[in-house]
Amino acid sequence: MSAQSSSATRRSTTAAETNMPSVKYCADKVNARYRHGRPDSELVPSRYALKVGEIDVMVVSDGVLNLPGAMLGHNVDPAVRAAWLNDMFLPPDVLEWALNVVMVRSGGRTILIDAGMGMEFPDLPRSGKLAQRLEDAGIDLSSVTDVVLTHLHMDHCGGLLVDVVRERLRKDLRVHLAVAETKFWEAPDFSRVSMPPGFPDALRRTAKNFLKEYHSRLRPFENEFEVAPGVLVQRTGGHTPGHSVVRLASSGDRLTFAGDAVFQVGFEHPDWYNGFEHDPEEAARVRVRLLRELAANRESLVATHLSFPSVCHVAVAGDVFRWVPGPWEY
Repeated sequence: MSAQSSSATRRSTTAAETNMPSVKYCADKVNARYRHGRPDSELVPSRYALKVGEIDVMVVSDGVLNLPGAMLGHNVDPAVRAAWLNDMFLPPDVLEWALNVVMVRSGGRTILIDAGMGMEFPDLPRSGKLAQRLEDAGIDLSSVTDVVLTHLHMDHCGGLLVDVVRERLRKDLRVHLAVAETKFWEAPDFSRVSMPPGFPDALRRTAKNFLKEYHSRLRPFENEFEVAPGVLVQRTGGHTPGHSVVRLASSGDRLTFAGDAVFQVGFEHPDWYNGFEHDPEEAARVRVRLLRELAANRESLVATHLSFPSVCHVAVAGDVFRWVPGPWEY
């Protein structure tokens, strides 16, 4: 199974999108599609609970991000990318990206895996819903014993910088983050990314603020760490040097929270480079390796930017992969 595509679909990996639209443009264009507006209140709870053996799991939506469609694959011909988006009944230039976090209870510990966007980028008003939705689910932030961060992009750690969240977290909170991630953000390299205007500065600022605010609560790990029984965080690298996934295993059941290792397009086109990847080639290798493993052992997958609640399986489809949504249990 190869992560290589034909040269006809690829472009230089060093060439960023020259006409990347702003996030505000993306949000305005998406909102314009909803001619009759949106409901004033949520029609269904934005949370989904399941069990992995004896481990309690809840996927919680932090909202959605309005971002350029080009970020799904900036190393491919725009016409090829637009054709894929059209096949998926999606607009060619702007996407609504899901933003999921996970709550886990195991061995007497309550673990938050990633923390959403927070208020770090005001042009993304439909994100930053974590505190509200945890409260709606009856989860008290003071009950959280551990936070696992897959990496320090602002849509994964920004929620911890919101005053109403920070003030309610316990003093003995443990924050688990790969050592390589903390080192990377001392002098981050953005030379290989392809992001909307303003994003690199916002990402630098958020990571710096987070490391300053939570320095005393960090519990850095090198390659892997068992946070609680059956809850193992493992560094993969690629997306960022310290990017990690969380593997859950209990009573023969398994589920992996893949963070940003897998995006929707990554099943059919695992070699397409996402605009947020700091090392695109390594990120593609990580993606293929992880999808192969998940397909082989038939475990469940949840990822940050797959459509909520994102619980799915991975199947092999020729020389690429196929996304198999999990049954909705109700």
